[in-house]
Amino acid sequence: MRKGVKAAVIGGVFAVMVGGAGYGTYNVVSALDGGGSGGGSAKSGPPSGDEVEETADKFFTAWEKGDATKAASHTNNATVAGTLLTAYGEEAHITDVEITPGTVAGTAVPFTVQAKVSYEGTSKPLTYKSELTVVRGETSGRALVDWQPSVVHPELKDGDTLVTAESTTPQIQAVGRDGAVLTKEKYPSLGPVLATLREKYGDQAGGTPGIELAVRHAAADTPDTPLLTLTEGEPGKLETTLSASVQAAAEKAVKRYGESSVVAVKPSTGEVLAVANNRADGFNAAFQGRLAPGSTMKIITAAMLIDNGVTSMNGPAPCPGTAIWKNQTFKNLTGMEPNEGATLANTFMRSCNTGFIKLIDEVTDASLTTEAEERFGLGRDDWQTGIVSFDGKVPAVSGPDRAANAIGQGQVQMNPLNIASVTATAITGEFRQPYLVSPGLDDRELATAKGLPQSTAAQLKQMMQLTATQGTAQEAMSGLRGDIGAKTGSAEVDGSSTSDSWFTGFRDDVAAAAMVEDGGHGGDAAGPIVADVLRAGG
Repeated sequence: MRKGVKAAVIGGVFAVMVGGAGYGTYNVVSALDGGGSGGGSAKSGPPSGDEVEETADKFFTAWEKGDATKAASHTNNATVAGTLLTAYGEEAHITDVEITPGTVAGTAVPFTVQAKVSYEGTSKPLTYKSELTVVRGETSGRALVDWQPSVVHPELKDGDTLVTAESTTPQIQAVGRDGAVLTKEKYPSLGPVLATLREKYGDQAGGTPGIELAVRHAAADTPDTPLLTLTEGEPGKLETTLSASVQAAAEKAVKRYGESSVVAVKPSTGEVLAVANNRADGFNAAFQGRLAPGSTMKIITAAMLIDNGVTSMNGPAPCPGTAIWKNQTFKNLTGMEPNEGATLANTFMRSCNTGFIKLIDEVTDASLTTEAEERFGLGRDDWQTGIVSFDGKVPAVSGPDRAANAIGQGQVQMNPLNIASVTATAITGEFRQPYLVSPGLDDRELATAKGLPQSTAAQLKQMMQLTATQGTAQEAMSGLRGDIGAKTGSAEVDGSSTSDSWFTGFRDDVAAAAMVEDGGHGGDAAGPIVADVLRAGG
């Protein structure tokens, strides 16, 4: 907290007091009373159109004048609003604010901000759009701006602030494996990835910092989000493993579906060729997601059954209509015909749940965990990809979840990065930890695992080839040439009537995996995304 500012907690409300008790008292009352109250009975019900316009106008006028205290008094959270609006002028150095309201829609008021950012003799114009909503104060009855940090700037979230200063790390010029420059303007979903790479490798890349207006996030491990560059620093060159052509295909592919993510890797090396997300929250679910992967998990389960001598590709894996494990009944997808004489290959390519459940008796509670950790390198929290990532979770469990884990439900957690790596390990027999930046840059030690016996890998690859040409992945993979294979997955989610769509596949020396939340069957949404990425990787 800056010098001269005192903090008080009264009745659970945090109040900021500056320059005397009067101001502090006002803010405590304001915070407790929804922005203050007048005499007489308080109004109720939604604000009228006139109240919306009048409240927005008063808020905008005070903001334009740089009167943070007065502007905050027109919100329903004066204390927090005052802190951020003060920082807007004092820490972000934003002046000459002009606000132009748009067309009011009910209680929502869109607006455009035009201002100037000045720092150490350098100034640049700043323009952006935002929106506020006017609500009725709960106790005061006043019409007030419903306070959200995004009112001040759409990039702001709770606890964030704006600063203009020398950047905490130098800018980077990220380049792909072919030398192409990778920018968030050309590859939008790389924005968070590039920000993280800059935060981690900016100093090592050899650049010099510039002066920026940026969002400083509340989370300590989240890098600043630059909004405006006042003085250019010298960016340092950072080489990545990404392929510009595969990344472009991934960016285009995820635009088909909201809440979708995809990753492509090079099985022979572990290099990440593409990572793309299309999510409203900006989260890098491709690397950090933690969701049940559905039947894509059957790649690991099939490997476990083969490695433990339970069955083989051409061995028995009957597919009945239902299977019971620990008093829980498991079923197949609607319309799947039972096949009591099915082989593992047939059960795998049709994605028969019951065929895998019936064989769980032949292994232990820990068998699937051991296979995932020791053969596929998952679940040990030791991947060093170059940015933050989650390396999967396959816990050893008993009861119904042991069977559910085997078909990618239960307590298993994965993301597209993990499943792309699973496919790469399955078809090569070698676990090569995925990475985005060469470990030689910062002497990272990549994770290792013993991989699969070649006979197991050969069987898994053949079963994935059958799935892509004759099984549940046939439609999505149609038209792809070369050495291809795939596995579909549909993961049921509590509280949702639609399953998450998962799909993984390979084509020659490219493996990819995608996930679409609420996307339905694996081949419906995630499948076309993976196919497009594989098509570009050839």
